[in-house]
Amino acid sequence: MVLLQRPHILLLLIDTHQFLQCWIAFGSANEEGQQQEEFSEELLVKPLPDHKLLAHFHFQSSAPPSTSNGCHHHLFPKAISQLVQKFRVKEMELSFTQGRWNYESWGGFDPISSSNAKPPGVELWAVFDVPQHHIDASWKNLTHTLSGLFCASINFLESTATYSTPEWSFPPASGNVRYGTLPCEAVCTENLTPWLKLLPCRDKAAIALLLDRPSLYRGFYHSQRLHLTSTESSSEGIDSGIILEQTLTVVLQPNSERAIEVHASEKHVQPSWSLSSIFGKQVSGRCVLAKSSSVYLLLDRGLVAELKFPNKENGKSAANGLTSENFWSNPSFELSVNPDRIFLEESSSHSKSLSILYMFQVEKYSESEPFDIGLMWKVPVAWLCQQTPLHASRFFMGSGNERGAIAISLKSTQFTEGFMSANSKDGSCELRVDVFQVVPWYVKVYFHSLRVFVDQQPRAVSDFIEKIHVSPSKDKMSPGVMEVVLKLPCRVNTAALTIEFDKGFLRIDEYPPDANQGFDIPSAIISFPNFHASMVFLEDDSLNRSPLLSKFQEKCPVMSYTEVLLVPLTTPDFSMPYNVITIKCTVFALYFGSLLNVLQRRVAEEERFLKAKAAKKTGRLPLLLSKLSAKLRGRRREPLHSPPSSSSFINSKLVLKVILVAGLAVGWQYFFS
Repeated sequence: MVLLQRPHILLLLIDTHQFLQCWIAFGSANEEGQQQEEFSEELLVKPLPDHKLLAHFHFQSSAPPSTSNGCHHHLFPKAISQLVQKFRVKEMELSFTQGRWNYESWGGFDPISSSNAKPPGVELWAVFDVPQHHIDASWKNLTHTLSGLFCASINFLESTATYSTPEWSFPPASGNVRYGTLPCEAVCTENLTPWLKLLPCRDKAAIALLLDRPSLYRGFYHSQRLHLTSTESSSEGIDSGIILEQTLTVVLQPNSERAIEVHASEKHVQPSWSLSSIFGKQVSGRCVLAKSSSVYLLLDRGLVAELKFPNKENGKSAANGLTSENFWSNPSFELSVNPDRIFLEESSSHSKSLSILYMFQVEKYSESEPFDIGLMWKVPVAWLCQQTPLHASRFFMGSGNERGAIAISLKSTQFTEGFMSANSKDGSCELRVDVFQVVPWYVKVYFHSLRVFVDQQPRAVSDFIEKIHVSPSKDKMSPGVMEVVLKLPCRVNTAALTIEFDKGFLRIDEYPPDANQGFDIPSAIISFPNFHASMVFLEDDSLNRSPLLSKFQEKCPVMSYTEVLLVPLTTPDFSMPYNVITIKCTVFALYFGSLLNVLQRRVAEEERFLKAKAAKKTGRLPLLLSKLSAKLRGRRREPLHSPPSSSSFINSKLVLKVILVAGLAVGWQYFFS
């Protein structure tokens, strides 16, 4: 009875009981020696052929299942853990991208471009571990939660007209997956700051200290990505728990003044750079909460094949020359810091040359001796990055605001030529291409008009399309989805898909504020399931401890994104309604103002006022003469009248005003109707 009379004491006891349960669960997990929370930070730097530099930040946090770890977290962000538990998210990926990845210059057949090259704007997909009839509700709640967490407009994806349900072409193919994009979403520091708050040390120490906002956002490409994997049950033999992978990929332009001065007459001059010259800061030790902190310098396969090395004259390979102990004496470049380890890529079936990876441990550096790696080129070097099997691009055909067509063009690359020559003996060589395209509902696509062109010649659709899935759009309800599996010959030079559409009409309240700019059509996803981008280095114990290198060893399908299309729709003149409303309001104000003036005016008082005013203007002499004349005649004096002011004249003038204003209002209404 005492507890019931004091409810605050009862609430305190309940909270204390829950806290003790969490603490006991956490203590039992420690005593049993189960998996603990871990955090690692890594940075990979890679020179690019077009005088630019790729910086790839990789942060990974892992936590054991909530059943064994209780309600408390040491390193893992609590907001992500609650999100997984509440919405039962099995896998999720969210990316904020500014710019477009240049597949021709920066490559497309490597783990970084296949996994971290994202379309402009916001891309979100998630796999839920809930029944089918609860997926849409979970997706809606997830978008609202992420919108508040990352200060973005992700909540616009809650509508069924903005997201789709891929069947089999999307990589995490499952019936419980939802996919949505916002191509016009702007990326700024408001999205980066919440992303950094998920890190244990944020951006105050170690590698995250290099994330200088002005340096990042003046780059040519910027993409921050968050990938979440949750395996609460280990029935399949998988390590149970939650793994949060945060990556930030930036393409920057180094300061090449020194290189231009040294090699002013050369064409292929690579700029020299250092971390301090690019980001304006140095790395002073590691994050105290991080299990590992490393920086890698990756030399691409094409670059290794073109580099000059002393052992070439002796018949040794480029890899032996670059991985030898006297690598710093290489005549092509010079490193400012000696690497701690050097890794050589294993032989690849898709390329004759191998990649070289230099590893630098950040733990041994401190504030008194900060880490600042630099690379200085001695001679001009030109190379090409390994591209995707087919280069994909998308564009519009037709003109006018009524109808048009969407075309997806596929062109062969150097990789296709090498693959074709390697499989030329087999006459049945085929190249599989998966196409996934989402079209908004206001673009009325006619899927029956799909046509296929191979080597600029029209071909039968059934000869090259092995599988197709189409989901027509519904007005204001769902977008149109097309999934196609193409089987092309290995010797193909060009291939194209075209499909016709009509442009819909929107209501005036359905247009965005910048309607004259156009409407965005999300990027199409082109994937090659038979090709996997991976980089397997020689076996070493440190590879198992590095999440980034372990990620490189995973076989991820090669995929690329096309351009975002901007379709102009018939847009009304939004200034005309404003002008009509303004003129109508003016006319009605004049009409009702004059009418109210007539109705409320008192004519008798105005006549008396005019008479008194006229009497004042006559003067004393006329007044005395009128009085004298009245006395002589013996009659009463009559007041003076003002001839110009008469009631009949006033009434007729007001009536004319009312008739004129009413006539103007009626004529204006008749003209516009």
